[in-house]
Amino acid sequence: MLVLAASLALALSPMAQAASPQSSSTAATSPVAANPLLQASALPLQYPRFDQIRDEHFLPAFQAAMAEHLREVDAIANNRQPATFDNTVVALERAGLTLHRVQATFTNLQGANTNDTLDAVERDMSPQLSAHRDTIGMNPKLFKRIAALHAQRDKLGLDAESKHLLARYYKDFVRAGAKLSAQDKAKLKALNGEIATLETTFNQNVLKELNASALVVDTRAELAGMSDAAINTAAAAAKERGLDGKFVIAIVNTTGQPPLAELTDAKVRARLMQASMTRGSRGGDFDNRENVRKIARLRAQRAILLGYPNYAAYSLDDQTAKTTANVNKLLGELAQPAVNNARREGADLEKIAGAPVTAADWDFYTDKVRAQRFAFDEKQLKPYFELDNVLINGVFFAATKLYGITFRERKDLPVYNPDVRVFDVFDADGKQLSIFLADMYARPNKQGGAWMNEYVSQSSLLGTQSVIANHLNIPKPAAGEPTLLTFDEVKTAFHEFGHALHGMFSNVKYPRFSGTDVPQDFVEYPSQVNEMWAVWPEVLANYAKHYQTGAPMPKELLDKVAASRKFNMGYVTTEYLAAALLDQKWHQLTPNQIPTDVLAFEADALKGAGVDYALVPPRYRTTYFSHSFSGGYAAAYYAYLWSEKLDADTVVWFNENGGLQRKNGDWFRKTLLSRGGTADAMELFRNFRGRDAVIEPLLQRRGLTAQ
Repeated sequence: MLVLAASLALALSPMAQAASPQSSSTAATSPVAANPLLQASALPLQYPRFDQIRDEHFLPAFQAAMAEHLREVDAIANNRQPATFDNTVVALERAGLTLHRVQATFTNLQGANTNDTLDAVERDMSPQLSAHRDTIGMNPKLFKRIAALHAQRDKLGLDAESKHLLARYYKDFVRAGAKLSAQDKAKLKALNGEIATLETTFNQNVLKELNASALVVDTRAELAGMSDAAINTAAAAAKERGLDGKFVIAIVNTTGQPPLAELTDAKVRARLMQASMTRGSRGGDFDNRENVRKIARLRAQRAILLGYPNYAAYSLDDQTAKTTANVNKLLGELAQPAVNNARREGADLEKIAGAPVTAADWDFYTDKVRAQRFAFDEKQLKPYFELDNVLINGVFFAATKLYGITFRERKDLPVYNPDVRVFDVFDADGKQLSIFLADMYARPNKQGGAWMNEYVSQSSLLGTQSVIANHLNIPKPAAGEPTLLTFDEVKTAFHEFGHALHGMFSNVKYPRFSGTDVPQDFVEYPSQVNEMWAVWPEVLANYAKHYQTGAPMPKELLDKVAASRKFNMGYVTTEYLAAALLDQKWHQLTPNQIPTDVLAFEADALKGAGVDYALVPPRYRTTYFSHSFSGGYAAAYYAYLWSEKLDADTVVWFNENGGLQRKNGDWFRKTLLSRGGTADAMELFRNFRGRDAVIEPLLQRRGLTAQ
């Protein structure tokens, strides 16, 4: 997953981030000049001063930075000189840099290392930042200048990137409501403020209930099937909560929970799945049902005000998919074959179980079917997937082979948590390319899932290079125990580093187009491509080594892993499609269609789409669907599958051209990874591939070609 990175276009995106030096005049006159967030860091590449930043710095920093940004924007809007590209568009690209630095640091820390103070700042600032964006996006004088330039865009002698930037600015303003009447602008501002507040509440409820929903188990015997190390971790987690002698299983944000594959006690499995699936819908302080209804209704109202039939139509107009019809077609075509596959897989599980199984049993019996069919199970893999080996000898090794970049860990830069590791990244010519932070372990104050974000984004206009972080949620073992990953966690590490590469290789002029600032249904594409190297023989052989003996994973086990790659694809595809369909169903509603019963609507939506298979619940149910209701993927969760079509076709290209070779990496970097959002996303793909993507490789990968 990507947490949207730098977009300096007037801070019109709520996730917009960047970093750049602050003017000395502002620093000298500001009453909070000593605030480290208001000063460009003097550390390499403007790496954040985590050692100086305190929670109490954020609120005054936001206030001072927003005021500075408005002064800058007002100067541009009220410029008495006729509008030019430089005095309007380029000036806007340079404006708000302090605010973007503050927001980038806050957003990243609030997701990775939050606390009550930061949560309070988020609740306070969400509506204020929304109002700030509206003030700029609906500024009539500013829009008049941009509209005048847009009307003359073919006569301004602009290079391709600059011309694309002007078009992007014009569209950003229109989508922000710049063409609305004064009355409708007031309505839109009110809607945006309410939505921002509700999204914050939804997200904080999800994180708080994740911790509150952790499963407490009384005896060690009930955890039979789990490794001793995992049980010791559960005991340590219980002790931290003052529950000495008991065991606590932490819950991750997906519906499925990793221990379900190991627990032999069916009752404990059922309790764990129940605790996961009822989050946000069982009453109490963290119930998200009413938040969902309000968010869906307000988003629909906002879309209609802007001239769209529903929120999904508004969202997709800015994506490569373009229309709800295109998304519905893709999801609908795959739903039935995927469910058919899942039902066959479910029948296989019941055969080996000798009795009906439930969703809580799926992973447990899937391992048994895998062991029967391929003569191995997931437990055999974990000793070969030690975290440091995966990162250094897998993820980094593949990047070095493909792109020529190298890594050097450094201990001198401050971090916000002792578990965070920092690496300098050097290009093939030996020059520093980026700084990379690896934040791999789960914490109670860290949001669920895995993601990439940026503290600093590359821009030749600003003279900045990227500072990029990857975040995973790997359970931290007890002291002295190795960190052994599941195969899914290994693939996630490669995936998130694909996002990091997209940011590191950015070679653009304007910060608006830096790195991953591309359409939502394109942004997952490069990261999904990078997953292929996790199982590439040369890479796998380099990192898949036994953590105790150093022995490589036996070839027969490697062969079994390769042979099983399509195994369980019915489940994987169906759980994803169910969530993607839910996301669309919610956001294709009009305000009058918002249901009173959230869970009933969810059930009806899944049934209507043909994915209501009880053994395969959605990857995210509505009430803890952070991607959709607070995480920037509203009406865009389909993007993973949309991007996978491009990814699967790209994997074919790599295989046809010799795989893990510098010439292939250099071409992918030159034509696509380095270009950010400087051109139409599908044009970039065609530049790389030589044609449009075809769907057959995706169908083959997902095991859907024989339906």
